[in-house]
Formats: sequence, C-alpha cells, structure tokens
Amino acid sequence: MISGRPGDHSAGMMKKIFAIAVLFALAVPALAAAQGRPDPAWLTEFPKTDFKKTSISFSEIVTDGPRRDQIPPVTDPKYIQAADDKDLGPMEPVISVIINGDARAYPLRILLWHEIVNETIGGVPVLVSYCPLCNSGVVFDRRLGGRILNFGNTGRIRHFDMVMYDKETESWWQQFLGEAMIGALTGQQMKLIPARLESLAKFIARAPNGKLLVPNDPKARPYGGSPYENMENGEPRVFARYKLPKGLRSMDRVVVIGDNAWPVKLVRAKRILKAGGMVLTWSPGQNSLHDNRDISKGRDVGNIIVQKPGAGKLMDVPYDVTFAFAFKAFRPNGTLHLN
Repeated sequence: MISGRPGDHSAGMMKKIFAIAVLFALAVPALAAAQGRPDPAWLTEFPKTDFKKTSISFSEIVTDGPRRDQIPPVTDPKYIQAADDKDLGPMEPVISVIINGDARAYPLRILLWHEIVNETIGGVPVLVSYCPLCNSGVVFDRRLGGRILNFGNTGRIRHFDMVMYDKETESWWQQFLGEAMIGALTGQQMKLIPARLESLAKFIARAPNGKLLVPNDPKARPYGGSPYENMENGEPRVFARYKLPKGLRSMDRVVVIGDNAWPVKLVRAKRILKAGGMVLTWSPGQNSLHDNRDISKGRDVGNIIVQKPGAGKLMDVPYDVTFAFAFKAFRPNGTLHLN
C-alpha cells in the first residue's frame, strides 16, 4: 500500500529537502557516531540490528529529518494497464522491469515519495529502489542465502544516498550498491536485475500490455510535482568533496555500469557508444525530475539503454543513470570515461 497522511510530507516542506540535506550533511555528526559508536536513537529504532558488525564508520551516516519508514515503502502495489494511463505525461520517467514476459513500470513521480517497492515480477522477488537526491534507480533480486528479504527505509543517508534496511535481520544496506554495511548481513551483496530508466511512452511502445504502478490514494502525496526543481542547475559546494575530472560537474548525469561510468552528454553526442562489449544508446524524450516543479514539463534529458550481444540478439545489461558525485562517492577508484 502507498500510505501516509497528506500532511506528512507537504509540498512546501519537501521543496526544502535538498537544501536541508546539504546543511545537515555539513553538520557535526552525532557525538556517539563520531566516537565510533552507533547513535543511541538507532538502538531504539532498530533493536534487532547487530551494530557490532559494520564495514563503514558510523560517522558516515547522517541522521536527521525522517526516521524509520517515515518515507513509507510501497507495500501493496496497485497497477493499471500502462496504455490506459491518463495522468502521466508521455515523457515522464519510469523504472521499467520485464521478467519472463511480466512487464512493470514504476513512475519516478511515485518513487520519489516512497523510494522502495518490494514486489515479485515474473516469479522473481525484486526490490525496486530510487534515491532522488542522487538520482539512483536500480532493481535488485531480493533472494539471498535461501530467504527472501523485505526492505524498508532507515530514514538515513550516506553520501546523499538512501540507507535501507531488511526487515528480517535489520541490517542496513546502501541503495546505490545493494550492499549491506551494518548488521548481521554486512558484506552481503544483492544481485542487480536488468531494468531501464525510460519514458512512459518508450515503455508502452515495447510492452503494450505492461502494467503501471499507481497510487492507492492519489491525494496522499502531491504526485506529479517535484520538490527537487532546479536542483540539477546548481553546484552545491558540499559536493566539492567528491573530486571529478575537469569538465564534469557534480550534477552531471553519468551512466554507471559497475566500476565504470560514461557522461550522458558523451553518449548523447555519439547516440551510440560501444565499450567493453556493450552498446550504450541515447534517444530523446524523457523529462528530468530535477528541473521543473511539474515533472511533465522537465527538460529533456533523453533515454539511455545498455545492452550486449547474447543469444543472437542484444540483451539488456543492468545500469544506473545517476549524478556524477554519487559515482565518485561510491566508486572512488572507478573509471570515468570522458571520450
């Protein structure tokens, strides 16, 4: 279910999220975390988490604003036939997944308010995740070690990326990486599922009978409006800590495939870019979530797909289209291909 009272996240408040995030990311961390201990509030909210196991410093976790699941995951997804939709603009972005002929699309206009969907697509338990602060939208297989994990939102961020938790062990996971970093499952990694970030029109064209996620209560949030307007046009000083090559801004979009990334503007210039046995393709017709208050009027950032030859045809490869600072934060030794 997509739940919550309309007043929980008013449009006016959410418009300030990015500015607030920048401020508290610069603030002095909680004393306990700075001294290498978990914040006492974490122990209360997450009594099952084994905080003795961690692969990071607790001081890297920023705690402010939302708490556990105050950004509520979608727990009972509701769908319509995508071709029957009357609310989204044709260029609005969706994360689309097709498994065993089961085609689903998840609009960013919904995901930006909920960030997590636990679902089963084509018989495969998946996690659809989206962090609007770094524009990371990836899909994972929820099966791990013989069990199926279910995810929620800790309400915390690390390097401006959502920190998730699994409800089975209350281990904390980095959304960008799909890796557990605190708790019993520390070091465990979820498998990426091929998915696309594409426009609604593109999804309908390739999956005419595909399903589209819709809100259970359309009035629960200001769906269709973006609290991140003009975010991509800025260059917040806080991101200067992530050193990027000359000519690449922290808010520039990059296509991330493992430890490699290519600026979207490079792929756009070439239209088709071949690298490492993969084919990256750019085509016009997708609204930015981080430009206009009305998502359907956001500037055209285009569509990216990543494929490789296999079984006599091109097969989709898992990828992410995120801001450059996030790639540098989580793949500090990764390679940015600028030409």
